[in-house]
Amino acid sequence: MIAFLGMGLLGSNFVKAMIKKGEQVQVWNRTPSKAKALEADGAKAFEDVAAAVKGAAVIHVTLKDDGTVNEVLAAASAGFEPGAVIIDHTTTSAEGAVQRTKDWKAKGFTYLHAPVFMGPSNALESTGIMLVSGDQEVIRQWEPALAKMTGRVINFGTEEGRAAGMKLTGNLFLITFTAGIADTLSLAKALHIPVEDLNTLFDTWNPGAGLPARLKRVASGNYEQASWELNMARKDTGLFMQAAAQAGTPLAVIPAIAKEMDRWIEKGYGSNDWTVIGKDAVS
Repeated sequence: MIAFLGMGLLGSNFVKAMIKKGEQVQVWNRTPSKAKALEADGAKAFEDVAAAVKGAAVIHVTLKDDGTVNEVLAAASAGFEPGAVIIDHTTTSAEGAVQRTKDWKAKGFTYLHAPVFMGPSNALESTGIMLVSGDQEVIRQWEPALAKMTGRVINFGTEEGRAAGMKLTGNLFLITFTAGIADTLSLAKALHIPVEDLNTLFDTWNPGAGLPARLKRVASGNYEQASWELNMARKDTGLFMQAAAQAGTPLAVIPAIAKEMDRWIEKGYGSNDWTVIGKDAVS
């Protein structure tokens, strides 16, 4: 028997996929109607969280944050089976994941933090990426079951909380990447460039393909051999901001980057490769 706590878009689709694979799943959500809706798919819904985990050898969790996870698990614990395993897919702080692992172990339970890079459709189709770290024996035992939930499980080693940190780092990139797209669209709007033309450009030129090489370049600490000088990149950045300002189109990310470029130029790095702006992050 499996219990699943948190019936948002991700959790509910995880449950639907489990049921299709023949699993018996008991579900709970703070808003009972969301759990009740899954009874049409074959789940058994509970309004009381402690009742929802009774008889379950493993309890999956997809909630909001550290505080919510702590609150819900504390309330559910009255119904835990001896030796139950808690697998938490919530995006939380690394510190919270470490502390929960320690606290639940002291109480006789296994807690494994397994955040994911996947959307609701991935959860339904059992595709995507799941991250784990910590006790390798626990991971070896549960990795086959976790692999059924997702396309790939990445093990980041023995350090508790590393998976949580990797999830946060990945989310930071997604947020900055999306903000960059928003600024790109804003500049295109200012220059009267239709989205279709952007699609034509990026269908041919895929800057994302260069991400691994760019990461290595920034992290190398070697910026003297420039492929794009910081002074020139800053000049282009000024053109972006000028065009947007003239059109009354706001840019969210580029002005902050321009300030960082100016800081490094003032320190004498203008003729270095522009990736020098990442120097403090790796030194």
